[in-house]
Amino acid sequence: MEEKNNLDDYLKTHYIHRSNWLRAAVLGANDGILSTASIAIGVAAASTTREPIILATLAGLVAGALSMAAGEYVSVSSQTDIEKADIERERQELEEMPEEELQILAKIYENRGLKKETALIVAKELTAHDVLGAHVRDELGINEISKANPIQAALASGASFVFGGALPLLAVFLLPLESLEFYIYGSSIIFLAILGAVAAKTGGAKIVNSVVRITFWGTIAMGITALIGYLFGVNL
Repeated sequence: MEEKNNLDDYLKTHYIHRSNWLRAAVLGANDGILSTASIAIGVAAASTTREPIILATLAGLVAGALSMAAGEYVSVSSQTDIEKADIERERQELEEMPEEELQILAKIYENRGLKKETALIVAKELTAHDVLGAHVRDELGINEISKANPIQAALASGASFVFGGALPLLAVFLLPLESLEFYIYGSSIIFLAILGAVAAKTGGAKIVNSVVRITFWGTIAMGITALIGYLFGVNL
């Protein structure tokens, strides 16, 4: 029990177990900021009143959050279906040709650096302990950390989209109407930089790289949208 606790304490310093929900949350918040800010900038560039900007931004926020959550759930569910189908196929193969599967498992360990004799011993011991678990983990590459969770991904993505999208919407309400698109752009870049820093800190990655990456692509997205608004030049 003490050894297990020590192992748990050691794993707390790593961040890979956060990758699934963190990916969905960062994607949702990033898309929330970019989508709603880009809509607001595009409409603001062609509008002389605040109401159409608010309406378009709010509509984009609601539609985007629902779309993001639904998209994450569907895509991750598809991944889960594939995983379940592969696990069931592996279960059948273990029943029909156990010796061949044992040799496959041993070969995997041999390719990872174990001697042939040692690899076979390890394969036999893991087979005796949990044959399906060993093959799912080492042959299919599915484990508890990487395993897909559709509901978790959908909730993290949808909620973070709402949070991210609410920031540009707040800017639309509060900032001066004159040159509003520039104010939205500036505030959104700040929001994106903060998001990049928080995501990097949560995932144990380099903060500078994350901030530069997210603000660079955010600038391109919002810049193109603003350009389209100016090119159409429609008074709303």
